[in-house]
Amino acid sequence: MDTLLLARLQFAANISFHILFPTITIALCWMLVFFRFRHAATRGTPAAAGWEQAYYFWTKVFALTFALGVVSGITMSFQFGTNWPGFMEKTGNISGPLLGYEVLTAFFLEATFLGIMLFGKGRVSERVHLIATLMVAFGTTLSAFWILALNSWMHTPAGYEIINGQFHATDWLAVIFNPSFPYRFAHVLLASALTASFLVSGLSAWQLLKGSATLGTHKAFKTAVIAAACAIPLQIFMGDLHGLNTLAHQPAKIAAIEGIWQTEKGAPLTLFGIPDEKAGKTHFAVQIPKGASLILAHDADAELKGLNEFKGAHPPVAPVFWSFRVMVGVGMLMLAVSWFTAFTLWRRKQLRADAQVALPRQLLWVLSGMTFAGWVATLAGWYVTEIGRQPFIVYGLVRTADVVAPIAPPLVALTLAGYVLVYGLLLLAYVSVLKYMAENPTKTVPRPMTNDPAFGVG
Repeated sequence: MDTLLLARLQFAANISFHILFPTITIALCWMLVFFRFRHAATRGTPAAAGWEQAYYFWTKVFALTFALGVVSGITMSFQFGTNWPGFMEKTGNISGPLLGYEVLTAFFLEATFLGIMLFGKGRVSERVHLIATLMVAFGTTLSAFWILALNSWMHTPAGYEIINGQFHATDWLAVIFNPSFPYRFAHVLLASALTASFLVSGLSAWQLLKGSATLGTHKAFKTAVIAAACAIPLQIFMGDLHGLNTLAHQPAKIAAIEGIWQTEKGAPLTLFGIPDEKAGKTHFAVQIPKGASLILAHDADAELKGLNEFKGAHPPVAPVFWSFRVMVGVGMLMLAVSWFTAFTLWRRKQLRADAQVALPRQLLWVLSGMTFAGWVATLAGWYVTEIGRQPFIVYGLVRTADVVAPIAPPLVALTLAGYVLVYGLLLLAYVSVLKYMAENPTKTVPRPMTNDPAFGVG
């Protein structure tokens, strides 16, 4: 393998590992805000203890996830200089400020209030503790805002001029709010909501199965199931809007997603098949006549451009084709499971604030098995987005091959192997710790600190 492919694989390994954790923390922190608010609203009632247990258990999970996200993000940013110096050389006037804004606003905001959120119990008032949690949640969302502004600009560049091969901003509002940003930002936030909801419901279901559930488990479980049931139809709707936007600005990506080889009117929707790029066809295709035109253009007879229109300038078909179907398949499974679980809770009158969750063990096993379903859908969607942009790093303007560093392939392969090994071990450790925390919740929820000499509280 050459340096270009190895460098792309290395960045893919880094981003694949990194994205797992912000996808959880963005929405999980807003869920913590809800838990904290409900604790304050029910203070003095029996329900307050359950909301407090839910808050402190999931704050521990948030802290662990946040730490891994920060560490993996730092190593990922190094590669802009080591493997992709040409990218910063050409786009640094735009990408540099956007990355800087993320640090100056979001990261500093999170760092300022995270300590109060994690260690403020018994030291600050309930109101200040709630505000600190709210600020951390806002910071995580703001971080996603800046990162996705840059990523979206790379897909649909706007508000720039090119002078001597370098990009310069002419309109920062156009740079930030580029044509694909609103759809991509909403899509990622909803993906985070689903990822966090299935993580919370899955671990809570595991606690119910293992007999380690607390009052907080029941509160968190119901909150997560309702959140997932509400988020998934919104995600489907937003996915449709995002698809229309992609068709307008990146038709080659759409052609690869749908396996449309030749430009045609009334293009069929391929449900399954085996794309063959050399032969220019999809073997064993299961299709719905005119389905692609109807879904993508909302017109059954609309003309869709095929891959034949983009020779030498379209992404590899197979990974985009299959990743999209994995994302959609997992999304449909999320819809079925979340709605069925919510309906079962409602039918059994277990959605009341004081009700305990008692569901069939088979359903709890299904929810436990889907604890990390959000990760699968997120990674699949991210591969569709990023592989679908190839062979460009700034769509239509800068090719990926033109900005890679001239490093010997064995050196890139060696560091790639090191990254994969370390990330694999960290991922195994993370999942193991979550399992331990779920099975031993009383060891992860702090006791009230009124006069604890270990912390010097008088």
